[in-house]
Amino acid sequence: MDSMELTKLQAFLRRRFNDQTLELRGRPNKDDSAEIYIGDEFIGVLTRDDEDEDLSYDVHMAILDVDLDTVGTA
Repeated sequence: MDSMELTKLQAFLRRRFNDQTLELRGRPNKDDSAEIYIGDEFIGVLTRDDEDEDLSYDVHMAILDVDLDTVGTA
């Protein structure tokens, strides 16, 4: 993904998640994906999918069970 594509995607994700600290960072030696950060915390990977006729993007975010222990219950 080039810098213009990353900028557009970052703006979209910031609006969607209402978080201006969200940042997309290109990955070394990978041109089809970017890392997603909120502040300094890595939260997932965004991948470009253009194998079919429609261009789309996939977000993969792993949630560890130990991270759930820090979340209050409602």
